[in-house]
Amino acid sequence: MSITRRSARRSVRILGVASASAAVVLGLSSSALACTIRDFKAEAKCDGEKGVIVVTDSDAARTPATISVFLKSNGGVETQVGKEEVKGSAQGTPVSFPEDWKPNATYRVHIKAANLVDEDIQPDLLAPSTACKTESSTPTPTAKPKPKPKPSKSAPAESATPTPSASASSSAPAAAPSNAPSPAAGNSNLAETGAGSNTGLIAGIAGALVVVGGGAVFFGMRRRGTRGNG
Repeated sequence: MSITRRSARRSVRILGVASASAAVVLGLSSSALACTIRDFKAEAKCDGEKGVIVVTDSDAARTPATISVFLKSNGGVETQVGKEEVKGSAQGTPVSFPEDWKPNATYRVHIKAANLVDEDIQPDLLAPSTACKTESSTPTPTAKPKPKPKPSKSAPAESATPTPSASASSSAPAAAPSNAPSPAAGNSNLAETGAGSNTGLIAGIAGALVVVGGGAVFFGMRRRGTRGNG
């Protein structure tokens, strides 16, 4: 069975359409997998109390790319924060740049990936209005409680005019003897100083006794003498 020219032409057409369709599909697939600036996303976040800038590469083709981050000042001067190499993934590959960013600070993020991408992420990255380390998170020094004053053992108040103690009064020297006669004790007729009221009477009686005694002795000696003469 021979193939006619008409059948051959039809077969060639079918093959051409299939090849063109495959080329279109391959072209669309390659363009879909190509690295673009849309595969990159930048965010300003907090890692505890420290700030970081995270750039995520979601390039499924894993095209090597260079990420550069710059801090933009009001005067137009830029300061480079960091520069890192990255290979993306369909799930997204994050790259962190430590940066103690200030609230509402502006950053420019530039992406360079082979001959496919050489541009900035638009719009520029704007940091949040609240810093990571707030005043409330910083520990404030606590005032140490003042020690309570200990109750002082106050000495007993001394009187203005100290009274002599019993020992002092007992050890005090006796009063000097006075020349005045002391009063007679009880009903005794003895005079302590010789100036009593019965001194004259006693002296008179003593004198009389002396006279009487002397007279008796005298008369006794006369009688003895008289007897001796007789």
